[in-house]
Amino acid sequence: MKYQSQKVALYYFGGALALFVVQVLVGTLAGTIYVVPNLLADVIPFNIVRMIHTNALIVWLLMGFFGCAYYLIPEEAETELHSPGLAILQFWLFLAGALAAVVGYLFHIHVGREFLEQPLWIKLAIVVVALMFLYNITLTVLKGRKTAITNVLLLGLWGIAVFFLFSLYNPSNLILDKMFWWWVVHLWVEGVWELVMASVLAFLMIKMTGVDREVVEKWLYVIIALALFSGILGTGHHYYWIGTPAYWQWIGSIFSTFEVLPFFAMVIFTFTMVWKGGRNHPNKAALLWSLGCSVFAFFGAGVWGFLHTLAPINYYTHGTQVTAAHGHLAFYGAYVMVNIAMFTYAMPQLLGRAPYNQVLNMVGFWVTSAAMAFMTFALTFAGVVQVHLQRVLGMTYMDVQDQVSLFYWFRLGAGVFVVLGVLMIVWSLVVPGARTREAVGYAPAE
Repeated sequence: MKYQSQKVALYYFGGALALFVVQVLVGTLAGTIYVVPNLLADVIPFNIVRMIHTNALIVWLLMGFFGCAYYLIPEEAETELHSPGLAILQFWLFLAGALAAVVGYLFHIHVGREFLEQPLWIKLAIVVVALMFLYNITLTVLKGRKTAITNVLLLGLWGIAVFFLFSLYNPSNLILDKMFWWWVVHLWVEGVWELVMASVLAFLMIKMTGVDREVVEKWLYVIIALALFSGILGTGHHYYWIGTPAYWQWIGSIFSTFEVLPFFAMVIFTFTMVWKGGRNHPNKAALLWSLGCSVFAFFGAGVWGFLHTLAPINYYTHGTQVTAAHGHLAFYGAYVMVNIAMFTYAMPQLLGRAPYNQVLNMVGFWVTSAAMAFMTFALTFAGVVQVHLQRVLGMTYMDVQDQVSLFYWFRLGAGVFVVLGVLMIVWSLVVPGARTREAVGYAPAE
């Protein structure tokens, strides 16, 4: 750690990890309800459980992004944060807003737009928090060194805030509603979030491989160009069957096919940097998460996204368990893993101790990753059976659910191992070990 203000990132890392545990626990509860349908039905209905699961995911990932920015921007800009106090205030306001939203969900205070169920006052509070954040990091960058990483990260973070504004627009026309809803959901996860992911990975590659910054920055620009080129018009693959003109079937099919490219480029980028670097960095766990992020993102967001992105295929698969398989692996690979990579790299430095729990962290990596891969295959097979029985043969939805129930048991089992792996990861990052005192002087080579 070079700058004292980087320590504010610990608030965000800690909050993100706590919400990560909540998210996977609630996800396991949702998976249990799939196989025991009446479980807690009178206490907390399934739609509320699912709402908390998905919202906790989004909130902790955003909290992680904020923490990543507060950690790397001072190093990149070579200056202290503009206002560490404002960053801490922003954290507590964001956390309070998230908890207020969850309490509201439990008492059925929410709106009907999926992923954007927050009441209007919560959305406005999120806008205020985002403005505080953007004000703080933008002024920090403006007063310090400008690099490709800070430029791309700022573009991504400003994009997150700008596209969230469309969540405030709720037209009465259902077709327009879904169009603008995708401007938030798609252009986040398949657009500006990719810029944040790419810039964080680029930062980690510079720090852990020793490859020249110019080489890393060239790769970064190629990746974000591919992401924006494919992701913006790739939104059209969500427009196929919501009442929009037929030309979106062509636009969506063509451009969403290209969405595989930035994720493939990230795989080539990370492995090439590690191969060229030849530096034996002491934080093996952070390097493992960085490489794993590019691989799992390629398969989850790229390959599994491509499987059902073409309009003639999507006609049968949309809204099935094929979508759930893609969503789980894509979020885990692209955004969960990039956050954990940064936490694993930064937290030992912020806490002044060597990454002594690396073995536990890496075991957590393999347990969680293997469980997510198994869950993805289980949901994929469930989706294929569902498509054939329901969309081709015309069986009723509930009859089909009986036929795929075995796969839901597989998913539940995988979910239990995901929780186990996440607890290992959090323990390795948060709980001190016996070597803490002798490792206080840890500072990895840069």
